Amino acid sequence: MSTELVIDVRAEEIVIALLKDKRLVELTTEKTSMKFAVGDIYYGKVKKIMPGLNAAFVNVGYEKDAFLHYLDLSPQFHSLDNYIKQCIARRGMPVSKLKLEPEINKNGKISDVLSVGQYVAVQVAKEPISTKGPRLTSELSIAGRHLVLMPFSEKVSVSQKIKSVEERKRLKRLIESIRPKNYGVIVRTVAEGKNAELFDSELCELVERFETAFKHIRDIEPPKLILGEIDRTSAMLRDILNSSFENIYINDITLSKEIKGYISTIAPEKEDIVKYVSTDVPILDHFGVDKQIKSSLGRTVSFKNGAYLIIEHTEAFHVIDVNSGNRTKLGDDQETNALEVNLAAADEVARQLQLRDMGGIIVIDFIDMQLAENRQKLYDKMKSAMEIDRAKHTILPLSKFGLMQITRQRVRPEMTVTTTETCPVCHGTGKAEAAVLLIDKIEDQLEYLIVEKKYKILKIKAHPFVEAYLKKGFWSILRRWRFKYFVSIQVIGVPSFYIYEYKFYNRFNREIEES
Repeated sequence: MSTELVIDVRAEEIVIALLKDKRLVELTTEKTSMKFAVGDIYYGKVKKIMPGLNAAFVNVGYEKDAFLHYLDLSPQFHSLDNYIKQCIARRGMPVSKLKLEPEINKNGKISDVLSVGQYVAVQVAKEPISTKGPRLTSELSIAGRHLVLMPFSEKVSVSQKIKSVEERKRLKRLIESIRPKNYGVIVRTVAEGKNAELFDSELCELVERFETAFKHIRDIEPPKLILGEIDRTSAMLRDILNSSFENIYINDITLSKEIKGYISTIAPEKEDIVKYVSTDVPILDHFGVDKQIKSSLGRTVSFKNGAYLIIEHTEAFHVIDVNSGNRTKLGDDQETNALEVNLAAADEVARQLQLRDMGGIIVIDFIDMQLAENRQKLYDKMKSAMEIDRAKHTILPLSKFGLMQITRQRVRPEMTVTTTETCPVCHGTGKAEAAVLLIDKIEDQLEYLIVEKKYKILKIKAHPFVEAYLKKGFWSILRRWRFKYFVSIQVIGVPSFYIYEYKFYNRFNREIEES
């Protein structure tokens, strides 16, 4: 299975599309001013203790106080608190020189550990969603490519996805031999088969990153970011980059150089897969991603031979209904037909959960099947299809009503893309200007830009139908314009444009705003 990444850099956000065999499976939007991302470590101030919830609200600079439950406190909370005090007194110190404090009581109360006005170091475990502020943990961790560093711990654990018992034992022995004092380590799946030199180098880098961040905590006035997680593009690459990656396409030359440099540090052999792409049409259109977004993120999603899903969202959970539609019957009976549709639907449901980053409770209404063996096949198929999903999830077998329940971890707001828009032609009125006037409007603006603004090179981006009309015939409208105004004019078709939509661009491919 080939894997590609298409990155569209825009003024206010970066859109990251993950393709597997040219099929969109994950879409991420990262605001350029993104704050309170999962993994960010903040120095905050306790604003309120809630004994009834056994939790506290902490000011980390967000418009709403963040939530910290007692169960999300690190067992080594007192060690963390002591380390911060030592860093303030000495302007930083190695964690290895700290004497670890006793662990907190697992069944204790929040008021025994925290008090109003206390300063605490916390990490974002869940980003702000809807009306809720961030959710926090005080069990800090720093993620690397192969290892996750856990300060104030002595534990070494290995990813359960590494199946070989011998390899798991080898990795655990190796890490225990090089692990710095007072640091725990989680060995990630991609570490399988790697050597000690690589781990030692990464451990040193992670330790330095953590201790450098706390070195200047004395000068910080809470609430303040102490250590930011790397940007989402790099985080995705760090977590999923593997041998199946063939290309990473980026439409921004600066970011392409940064990502190439980042990849050279985590996987030097993959450095050449990063490619800067300069196209006249938007990069997501160029690679067919925009069309997939529009067809995959609506309320109704078709998937095979006329079968389709209907996806509804409520405050409490998400509901997915599987329909066979006008699908031609391929099986010998209704049971065979239902099984085939359900198995295909399981693949599409797994893709939709990852693509939309849907979290919480998901209820799927599959087509009814009578045979227990077929219901088991569907359950096994869904588990298999969900294996590639990096989010933690639990799948329950079909109920007697044919419903399947899935819980999926949600740490970021769900991806929502509006696939319907107000008509740009009539602006919602239901009445449009005469089509015959469109070309006159384009020429009027063209003449203004040439005569008044003195442009010598222009690009017109329009719907492919309009492009074809302007270029039609030997003595086309476009050719007449070129001879009439004695300037370079290029017409480019953009499939995602509306039928009457057009824009002018200068020689540097920057849009010319109307004035």
